[in-house]
Amino acid sequence: MLSQNLDRVDLNLLPPLVALLEEKQISRAAARVGLSQPAMSRALQRLRRTLDDELLVRSEGEFRLTPRARRLRAQLASVVPQLDAVFSADAFDPGDAALDLRLAGSDYIVSVLTPLVYRRVRAASPRSTVQFRPWHRRVFEELGNGDLDLVFFGGPEPPGVAVARLFTERFVCVVDRAHPLADHSALDLDAYLRCHHVVVDIVDGAQPAVDLALGALGPARRADLVVPFHAAGLQAVVGTDLVMTMPALLVDACVDRTAMRVLDPPNEVKTLNYSMAWHPLVQDDVRHGWLRDTVTDAAAELVSGARIP
Repeated sequence: MLSQNLDRVDLNLLPPLVALLEEKQISRAAARVGLSQPAMSRALQRLRRTLDDELLVRSEGEFRLTPRARRLRAQLASVVPQLDAVFSADAFDPGDAALDLRLAGSDYIVSVLTPLVYRRVRAASPRSTVQFRPWHRRVFEELGNGDLDLVFFGGPEPPGVAVARLFTERFVCVVDRAHPLADHSALDLDAYLRCHHVVVDIVDGAQPAVDLALGALGPARRADLVVPFHAAGLQAVVGTDLVMTMPALLVDACVDRTAMRVLDPPNEVKTLNYSMAWHPLVQDDVRHGWLRDTVTDAAAELVSGARIP
């Protein structure tokens, strides 16, 4: 986007040029842009040298525009408003926007947050679209290259991204109603580790928020069944002795309480901080700021309306 013509021009001369071409008089042009008359006369001399044209010539007691100056005035009539828009504040009206919003997260956050986010986007920006993409190990890289606008994640903050916490989730354990521990209200760590588990594969066949917490203490749970989605894990629980550890906000939407029981987990896997991440380059972008505010409001609505078991 470099231009050899622009490189030799002092853009500070643009306002005096516009004023001179429209006013066709040095004193009026000077008053219009807040310059003294001698300063405007010097600006005219510089413009004449830069453009290699007299621009204004005195004839019969008044200044007249040269043919080149008339062409410049016509060109600047369309160029100046565009330049003014370039350097004006980045105004944004979601009602007029048609954004393609690209978000990524596990099936958990997609299940509980998607309806609330979509309804808010649809109400405020009906021409915009929302696309949720599945979680994978390179999602944070995709923030950097612009393929994603937001990533939802649980646990520690990854490096190189901006992060805001949305809420603190808690875990529950779900078992079949005939499970030997179904009449317990909670599981201690020893009982939990003796169980057979269905594990949701978030990263590398594990649920980091659960398995890393246990790993820090030493013990590991037995993963008898590993599935990619929470819904598949819940289906596997029915009629088996499997235990599924899952976020509590999923319970109302996904758990059939006539077929399953919801228990408190060991204290070691009680809670999970859930956050959204974005690339620092879009921190001050008004469109992205609107998206973050929309998601934050949706998350607050989710938590306030949840019936946590």
